[in-house]
Amino acid sequence: MKKLLRILGFLFLFLVLAAAAGLLYFNSAYPVKISVDDFQIESTPERIARGEYLAHHVTGCIDCHSDRNFEFYAGPIVDGTFGKGGTAFDEALADVPGVIYAKNITPSGIGNWSNGELYRAIVSGIDKNNEALFPLMPYTHFAGMAKEDILSIMAYIRTLPAIENKIPERELKFPVNFIVKTIPAPASTLASIPDKSNSVEYGKYMINAAACIHCHTKAVQGEFLPGMEFAGGFRFKMPNGDEIYSSNITPDNETGIGLMSKEAFIGKFKAFVDSASGQVMIPVQEHQKNTIMPWTKLGGMTVEDLGAIYEYLRTVPPVNHKVTTFIPAGKNI
Repeated sequence: MKKLLRILGFLFLFLVLAAAAGLLYFNSAYPVKISVDDFQIESTPERIARGEYLAHHVTGCIDCHSDRNFEFYAGPIVDGTFGKGGTAFDEALADVPGVIYAKNITPSGIGNWSNGELYRAIVSGIDKNNEALFPLMPYTHFAGMAKEDILSIMAYIRTLPAIENKIPERELKFPVNFIVKTIPAPASTLASIPDKSNSVEYGKYMINAAACIHCHTKAVQGEFLPGMEFAGGFRFKMPNGDEIYSSNITPDNETGIGLMSKEAFIGKFKAFVDSASGQVMIPVQEHQKNTIMPWTKLGGMTVEDLGAIYEYLRTVPPVNHKVTTFIPAGKNI
């Protein structure tokens, strides 16, 4: 009996050591090693203006890394919070297996990052400390943008006023805490932005930059359902219990945008932008219909860019998928 217990003890010790060795290897191998080449960015007025346009109205940098006020329709950005971070994305709100917090991207948060480190984070998903970013930060999409656009975003972000805001560490559930380390990869950004005369290709570029597919595709435990691209149904649960579901934006005539004209599509966005003050502030009552869709920021896109996105969406496969976009807390549809 003692001999059997001794053997079992050795076996258990072996398994523990093997597991420890495997974990040590995994953590040394992932995320993949991506070298950082530091460089300077010429912060021209044109580059900063382009970066401001992208960060505020296309790529969602300011949307995710600032405070939003959902006392108003579509949660317009709170002035004075640009880039401060801190928004918690969890399983209820955004189907995150755990909770992650938007980083502080003002100089108080990334002021000591080199340009090479910031570029690597944006397009490859590895931060200054060689930690893998959770892909809610859509670096896999930003990797498909033109390098000049990425540099423009970086140039603009560097101009944000510093806001002191200590961000909590994320908490990811097993096994996602390991899987997330395997996702970052070296990125080869585009040499140039597609020619705007090819509206479909240019629209494809812009819709990738905006990562529209992330919110407009139904997912189960973080995995998009095949064949449901852009068909809506992704759930967001607000702190007050209201549920918001993304719309079907495929060209299906019955449940999507198939019967919507380009003018109506563009007008939907522009209805939330005021030329005088920027964001249109529409008060909403508790449990009154609201949306996570950042209309007030996306509405700042140019008519040309919105039109190109519309043209691209006309080319995606139509999916017949009816979505109830808002369910107040306590209601069952």
